[in-house]
Amino acid sequence: MHLFKWFLLFLIFHVFAATPILSSADLNQPFTNFLDDAKNAQVFDWMVKIRRKIHENPELLYEEFETSKLIREELEKLGVPYKHPVAVTGVLGFIGSGNSPFVAIRADMDALPIQEMVEWEHKSKVPGKMHACGHDAHVAMLLGAAKILKEHEKEIQGTVVLVFQPAEEGGAGAKKILEAGALENVTAIFGLHVAPNFPVGEVASRNGPIMAGSGFFEAIITGKGGHAAIPQHSIDPILAASNVIISLQHLVSREADPLESKVVTIAKFQGGGAFNVIPDSVTIGGTFRAFSTESFKQLKQRIEQVIIGQAAVQRCNATVKFFDELSPFYPPTVNDGDLHEHFRKAAGNVLGINKVYDMPQFMGAEDFSFYQEVIPGHFSFLGMGNASSEPFQPLHSPYFKINEDGLPYGAALHASLATSYLLKHQQEVAKVEGKYNDEL
Repeated sequence: MHLFKWFLLFLIFHVFAATPILSSADLNQPFTNFLDDAKNAQVFDWMVKIRRKIHENPELLYEEFETSKLIREELEKLGVPYKHPVAVTGVLGFIGSGNSPFVAIRADMDALPIQEMVEWEHKSKVPGKMHACGHDAHVAMLLGAAKILKEHEKEIQGTVVLVFQPAEEGGAGAKKILEAGALENVTAIFGLHVAPNFPVGEVASRNGPIMAGSGFFEAIITGKGGHAAIPQHSIDPILAASNVIISLQHLVSREADPLESKVVTIAKFQGGGAFNVIPDSVTIGGTFRAFSTESFKQLKQRIEQVIIGQAAVQRCNATVKFFDELSPFYPPTVNDGDLHEHFRKAAGNVLGINKVYDMPQFMGAEDFSFYQEVIPGHFSFLGMGNASSEPFQPLHSPYFKINEDGLPYGAALHASLATSYLLKHQQEVAKVEGKYNDEL
């Protein structure tokens, strides 16, 4: 009897040990060469060529027609079916079985209204426009992931949705993608952003809130213009605006919890055009940011109250606009806990766990947050630092440069996150089905 029990246990052990779908180690086995694929000279040179072509021809939000055309042409060459247009210029590509589960990986396409100051062979050819936030690299890396995934398509257990999104820079393109119903079947979405302050081949992220919610406001403060030599006959809107700006700073320094990060920044002040004339009105504007929706709404309410109230103290009138329809508020970017753990494992497999870091919260904003309000999502930062002695140039700088050596890491990470998620999903389904079979 004891011998039979031991034999039965031995048999059960070998039956389960021979079932590969239940082994987490085996899940990543078919895809361990993604980084090697991405570093292949042919693939790397192809990504660099695409990135440089996009960089030379930057397009602002919802104007990415040529960028969108280039993406579609490359997808067609790869044999990847796509949907277009989505959200004006957006493109959705599909790789895999065409069936569920569906997982999305996203890249934004738009440039910034900045004059490029970097002198190099592939400098922007469009005056006043520049890819100063690395979206040209984002597109190139997602296309690189598409090229790799297409070669492994038969191994993909589900469908990878490639999201080439317009208008991240203030246009809430992600919101329009969702409103178009394009991601209804997607159960998870991953996004990444280049980080010139991290070394190449390293990634950083965190669980929970990683970036702040962001909004813009503009106020017109109206008084009564007149000669600067006789101010008593005028109502000075410049003085009123100055008091408004000082009072707005108190919202953070005296009303906010010191342990809760918030920002109110005035970045626009326009009024008057002569040294001896008090103008009729002054326009100010800026941004406000917080890590929770509740704090964000409270800050918005107080900004309006302070502007109107302080203007009234100086005998001026004020109107406040928040551009809700033109540029919707960006919610806080909040990473899903389970997806963050998945990210750490997948990134560790591709880059090495010693290259995966936790990062502090960052007061920047990302419209990727719109996806996370309706779909579990994860956002991370990919190192693009240059080892040279050149001074560091931040995002949105006219001197910003991309280290193209980082492109293979982004392509491989995109591909790994998507395929390992689908394999994990299949594993979980198999466990559930196995449970019911055991019961039967």
